[in-house]
This record gives sequence, C-alpha cells and structure tokens, in this order.
Amino acid sequence: MRDVGIIGYGSSVYEKKASRTEMSYMAEAARAALASAGLAKADVDGISTSSTTLAPDNAVTAAEYLGLTVSWASVSNAGGAGGPVNVLDAVRAVEAGRASAVLCLAGAAQDGAFFRDRIGRFNRSIADYLAPHGCGGVNGLFGIVQRKHMETYGTTRRQLGRIAVDQRANARANPAALLRAAMTIDDYLAAPVVADPLGLYDCVMPCSGAEAILVGPLDRAPAGKGVRVKAGRECHNHPAGEVSPIRGGWETFREALYDEAGFGPDAMQFVQAYDDYPIMVAIQLEDLGFCAKGTVGPFLASRSVTFDGDLPVNTGGGQLSCGQTGGGGGMIGLTEAVRQLRGEGGARQVPGARRGLVSGYGMVAYGHGLSSSALVLEAA
Repeated sequence: MRDVGIIGYGSSVYEKKASRTEMSYMAEAARAALASAGLAKADVDGISTSSTTLAPDNAVTAAEYLGLTVSWASVSNAGGAGGPVNVLDAVRAVEAGRASAVLCLAGAAQDGAFFRDRIGRFNRSIADYLAPHGCGGVNGLFGIVQRKHMETYGTTRRQLGRIAVDQRANARANPAALLRAAMTIDDYLAAPVVADPLGLYDCVMPCSGAEAILVGPLDRAPAGKGVRVKAGRECHNHPAGEVSPIRGGWETFREALYDEAGFGPDAMQFVQAYDDYPIMVAIQLEDLGFCAKGTVGPFLASRSVTFDGDLPVNTGGGQLSCGQTGGGGGMIGLTEAVRQLRGEGGARQVPGARRGLVSGYGMVAYGHGLSSSALVLEAA
C-alpha cells in the first residue's frame, strides 16, 4: 500500500462581500492546491465538498463545473467539522484504490445579511424551535455556553480574550486576513456586547472565500512537502440530549487519536482549532488534553498562543481574524497546518514545525454543535 497523505493545499482570496459565485472561489483554491502539488487537473479523479451553502449543487456537480471526471465523490454533512472528516475520508479512498488524487473543497459566497437569513433555517431544530422565539442566533447560543463555563469553572473574559488577542497578532503577519488592525486585551474587553457575555471580538465575521486540500500518494508531493495524516477521528451528537454543553465529542476519541498517532499533546508544535468563538477554542484545548477540564482559564493566562509563543494556536489568525467562509471555516485550519508543516508560513512560521493538531466543530442545532473532529499531522 502506498503512503497516502496531503500533497497540496490552496486558498482563494477572502472578501467581506461576495464578488462572484461560491464555485468560483473554490476553483481559485483548487488551482492553488494543484500548483502547490505540481499536478495537473487531469491528475485528479476524486472530489469532496464541505459547504452549507452549495446546495442544490454537490460534489458531483462541482466536478462538472471544474471539468473533472472522478471515480469517487463525497459531500460533508458535519459543518465546521467537515474539513478534517473529508480529508480523512479522502485518505481512506486513495488507500482503498477508489481514487488516486482527491480534491477536498470548502467555502462560501456570503455576507452578513445572507448569513443571518441562512442561519435562521440552518436545520429544523433551529427553524422550528429557536428562530420563532427570537433566540438571538448562534451568538445567543454560544453566549450561554460561555456563561456556563465561566460559572462552572471561574473562567473569565480576560482569560478567554488571550485567544482573540493573540490570534489577531498572528493575523497581522498574514496578508490574507481581513481583520489585521492591532488589538489589545483592553480593546477586547471594551468592545460592545453582542450576546452577554460575548463581545464583538468573540464573534466571527461571515465572509466569502474557499480552501482546498489535495490528497494523494506522498511520493507524488514535491520533495520535502508531503504531510502525513498520523491519525483522525470524528464524533457526532455528544453529549446526547444535553443543551449548552461545555464539552464535546473530542473527549470521546482523544486517547484513541493519540494512541494511533503515537504521540500526544506535548509533542504538538501548534494547534489549529475551529474558532467560531474563543470559548470553543478553549473547550477544544481542554477536551483534547492540552489542559485538564476546567483549567483552561489559568492555562491561557500563563501562556502566549501566538505563532512564536508557548503553544501556537491558529497561526494565520483563524476565523476570528480572517473571517468565516461558511464550510471553509472547517478547512482554514487544515490549509494553515499544511502551510506550517511545509515551512511556508512566511512571517508567521512556527520555527521547526513538524507536528500539529487540527480540530473541527460544527453543525449547530438545538443549543450546541453536533459534530467534532480532529486530525494529527506530521511533516512527511
């Protein structure tokens, strides 16, 4: 069996308002991924898409638009957890001989008004049981999650603000990020309240753009540029039946993930965590074993999470500073991880980065996200 992993990656431009179609952004990211792998379009025979806005189109129609003939196609149903899931499925498809090179795409064409309309009918639980009662949207749901964490463990806004402030510092070294103005912890704390206790800088800005990952045999990657997927897991609807939980599916597979990888949190040189809100980054750090449950506040207070800090987190700025491109939010951490492991991080490069973790989260329904995922990656 050939050694299969990530052989290319690419991103489109990010825009606050869509100037073109979602498929156009995906095509731009796909071209960049092919160029980074040194492959031609004709080399691709598999495709997957992760998007909450592409319907009624899907992976098969995406292949049509891109002029690809494929033997394997897949569509994610896990929202922001879909990027890692799609890449893991693509690795398995190539290993099984279903395809030889798979293009994984994620993105959106949207602005704030489009997002607000879409989220009100995101799924039946929101459309039927939350939206009619003026729930305040996703911000309202995660305001409750953060309040619960604060009251249960004593976590403070100042502690959680370390994530937003340090990610903004990372974004200042990323010319592609939409939000690059300097931000201090005082700026963060003084920002207008959006959904108590969430402030303006706790919330992602919907935008347009796309990300792409190319999966194939590592011997097809340019010399020294392949990235091996050491382990991957997913979990959905955990904890079942609990509204506004302050834990997620990562805790169910954490040990198996690290057992498969052969190393654990202490060996990771960066974390790319799904960051729709700082509180969810904090919960992922706990559930993935970077600190004990309930201790993420002091953990953050005693560390820097900038790209050159104690534990680099979301080294390109994450969604909080780059913007959230719908389903692309589940892929931005993957492309940034590959960029770091290839040594192509530029001004934000983590020195000597060889291993890292990417985690996803998504499919928000009645009170919380249903889907959790993670990949452990290593420079091949």
